[in-house]
Formats: sequence, C-alpha cells, structure tokens
Amino acid sequence: MEYCETLKKNRPEWNIICEDVKNFSGKPYRNKIDLLAGGVPCPPFSVAGKQLGSDDERDLFPEALRLIEEINPKAVMLENVRGFLDPAFKDYRESILKRIDELGYNVQIKLLNASDYGVPQLRPRIVIVGIRKDVQGKFSYPLPTSEKVKTVGETLLDLMKKNQWQNANEWAKQASTIAPTIVGGSKKHGGPDLGPIRARKAWAQLGVDGKGIANEAPEKDFEGMPRLTPRMIARIQGFPDTWNFGDKKTAACRMIGNAFPPPVAKAVGEEIRKVLEK
Repeated sequence: MEYCETLKKNRPEWNIICEDVKNFSGKPYRNKIDLLAGGVPCPPFSVAGKQLGSDDERDLFPEALRLIEEINPKAVMLENVRGFLDPAFKDYRESILKRIDELGYNVQIKLLNASDYGVPQLRPRIVIVGIRKDVQGKFSYPLPTSEKVKTVGETLLDLMKKNQWQNANEWAKQASTIAPTIVGGSKKHGGPDLGPIRARKAWAQLGVDGKGIANEAPEKDFEGMPRLTPRMIARIQGFPDTWNFGDKKTAACRMIGNAFPPPVAKAVGEEIRKVLEK
C-alpha cells in the first residue's frame, strides 16, 4: 500500500506495520508506550462524508478506544475534523471522552486552526489529548505562533519560478491570502484535484486552477491560471520539501490531503512531551 511504502521511504528506521487496525493487537505493547497518536478517519464526521457518525463503517473510534485500553500509554492524541464538534454528534462525542476518562486519563478536546501554527491554509481540526492520571503535570494546548503566517504566493513563489515562469511574481501578489482546505478524498473520489466547485472557486480567487494537478511548474511563457503540483500542495500542508510522496499524483495528493499538518502535530506533541518529561 502506498501509505506504508511512503513511510518506509521517508523513515526507514521506523518499525512500520502495514495491516488493518482492526487486526492489530496492542497487548504486546502494554505499559511500554509513551504516546498513542492517530488521525481517526474523518469522513464519518465531515460534510463530504455524509456525517453518518457512528453508523459509518469508516468510524474507527471504537478501535482507538480498544488500543488505548490494551496499550495503556502515558498519553493519547487523536485528531479529527471540525464536524466532530457538531451538535448532532454531542452524545457520541461525550461517550468517547467519557470512555477515555474511564480508562484512566485526564482528557481534553480543543479546536485548533492550522494557520495559527504557521500552516498557510484554512484547516480547523479538533485535537483530543489524554494524559494518564498517574502522570504528574498538566497538559496545555500550544499557543499560536507569534509569526505572521505566509500567503500562498509567498509560500509557493520559488516553486512557481522553477521553470522561469515570467508571470510568477505577478501571480504571487494575487495569491495574497492563505489557502482553502486541502482535500484528500478517497478511492471513490477519482483523479486528483483541489476539491469540489466551492473549493475551486476559492482557489480561482488566488489565481490557481483547481480542476486538476500539474506534473511540473509553469513554463516560461505560460499564460493563465497555473495548477499546483503535489510538491506545492505538500508545502501548503506543512510538509518539508524533503518528504517523498512517490511518483503517482493521485496517491500523493490523497496522502497529503488526508494528513494532519506536521507543524500542528509537532506543536501539540512538544506540549505532550513537556508533561511526560516532568
């Protein structure tokens, strides 16, 4: 599977187990793990995914709770979309938080905006953090960075200039805000693009053609709205340019769009680390 191969390429020293989480037992790892972290699939709680919640076969919160119980890590971090906070999911949300508490954790939930942590994108995400009750110290969510977040133009200008595009500077001036939410989609979604009609309109205001994904940056004499390459999308998502997503555009864009932005994960992780090191 592309996800596993990508992890192996970028982190060859990691012990990567590629299998269905429903078939994975946490029991061999009991009391040996500091942090259990994961992004529970978001379609059950997203508008695009029909918001079926616990009735959606893609809902893996039960598996996350099972692994917390089996592994008993010192800390837990779970990420999901803003839709998880919708009133329709109040009972389900509270049942999950209650269960994590019953498993022995002080649990918190908060909506974080990726742009507050240097990610040039409108990407609100909820982050659940649980610290085991026998661990000393109190967790606090990271404060927003004091640095002004870059615009799409500032973020991508050097990549747009890769083939000496003569209109790159003019384009960058138009791309003067942060990006709309990068979407990942699923195997049912089809080829790579920047999302549905509403999202494409938002991209068009930034001077970006969202109907597809480019293989390369614009050529010198290119006229019109450029399309983004997977590398450009990865940078908007907060990935370092060194991260290799392979050569398949559809798979690369799906991995990038479904990821939790690394700068946000790092900011939360560092706060968890502070508690554990106390």
